Amino acid sequence: MPEPLTPGELLALDRQHVWHPYGPMPGKAAPLLVGSASGVRLRLAEPVEGQDELVDGMSSWWSAVHGYNHPVLNDAAHGQLERMSHVMFGGLTHEPAVRLAKRLVDISPEPLQHVFLADSGSVSVEVAVKMCLQYWRSLGKPRKQRLLTWRGGYHGDTWQPMSVCDPDGGMHELWQGALPRQIFADAPPAGFDAAPDEAYAAHLRELIGRHAEELAAVIVEPVVQGAGGMSFHSPAYLRVLREACDEHGVLLVFDEIATGFGRTGALFAAEHAGVAPDVMCLGKALTGGYLTLAATLCTTAVADGISRGALPVLAHGPTFMGNPLAAAVADASISLLLSQDWGQEVKRIETGLRNGLAPAADLPGVREVRVLGAIGVVQLDHEVDMAAATRAAVREGVWLRPFRDLIYTMPPYITGDDDVARISAAVCAAAREG
Repeated sequence: MPEPLTPGELLALDRQHVWHPYGPMPGKAAPLLVGSASGVRLRLAEPVEGQDELVDGMSSWWSAVHGYNHPVLNDAAHGQLERMSHVMFGGLTHEPAVRLAKRLVDISPEPLQHVFLADSGSVSVEVAVKMCLQYWRSLGKPRKQRLLTWRGGYHGDTWQPMSVCDPDGGMHELWQGALPRQIFADAPPAGFDAAPDEAYAAHLRELIGRHAEELAAVIVEPVVQGAGGMSFHSPAYLRVLREACDEHGVLLVFDEIATGFGRTGALFAAEHAGVAPDVMCLGKALTGGYLTLAATLCTTAVADGISRGALPVLAHGPTFMGNPLAAAVADASISLLLSQDWGQEVKRIETGLRNGLAPAADLPGVREVRVLGAIGVVQLDHEVDMAAATRAAVREGVWLRPFRDLIYTMPPYITGDDDVARISAAVCAAAREG
């Protein structure tokens, strides 16, 4: 074993060598050094702002829905490690991947019957796009190669996903001109419970109809737009998209990477609309935050279409596709979720966030407070001072990760009422100081 390093030595090496997401190199602010985690708490290697542990209000970017160091998931990982941690998926298969694929088919919308296991959420979107493009090429319609989405979205950091993120003011605006040129509808009107705007529905239908000859697919985040702005919209627009795509011969893709596995109060956000996509992307909470894994599901029609082409295979194959360790933990995580009344737990958190965040609406600089399922958002009328907001939350004993004009939380489903109240207080504190 190497000699242990002090927290100071680790942070110095981190600054010298480690490039953090959406950060400069070297970093301007030292990250917090986590020594261990269990339940909903991150234990710091040395105290910060008088705190030596923080309640995690982010579920580690929305993935750790069961919290940390969960015995069920630990047992699944240990048991699989004793059998094999990895084996290539080309020409081989194994029980964890087969069980997981069957599980995903069983719990997802009925038309989705086939599962491609990928490495990460962004890669699952790449696979979804490739499925759609290859489907139309196999059917002799190679002109259908563009994508339509609405503004305010975020689908990942690799190439095709970046092309369907909002091109104006989005996280990947830098790459406009180099990325494939896609078609953007206006952002959906805000409000999960708002009555559908018929003019906006007509806008969607007209745009899909006008570009149908060149459209391979429409891709959207159903009900909740995540990192693009944490906004909620009426499920009715998903029904509009389904009807318009069917009418004009366009595939429909739902990116459920952030919304899947109960986050919005439904197991999958598509259930709020009662519609099924042709292709669906899953990730984040799939393994309960233990390992990187994602999945792209599709209908039999899509799979058969690809199989009838000149190249009758899906031309994609990640090295760690179907990783047994990740698949075993994912299957255990889904079993754990479904073995309990997860819907009631999400509803309990929703009630706690509504009550706890209500005072933020009266704070100076706050534009809106919104809550849906286990998601709470405070939107400011200005760019958040990220450093000040983070410090304020840490002083309250909570870890948050504000961005742009947003201070938000997506806590693990096991978060107790007292900790939900603590997270809410931290969000309000961050809004005051950020």
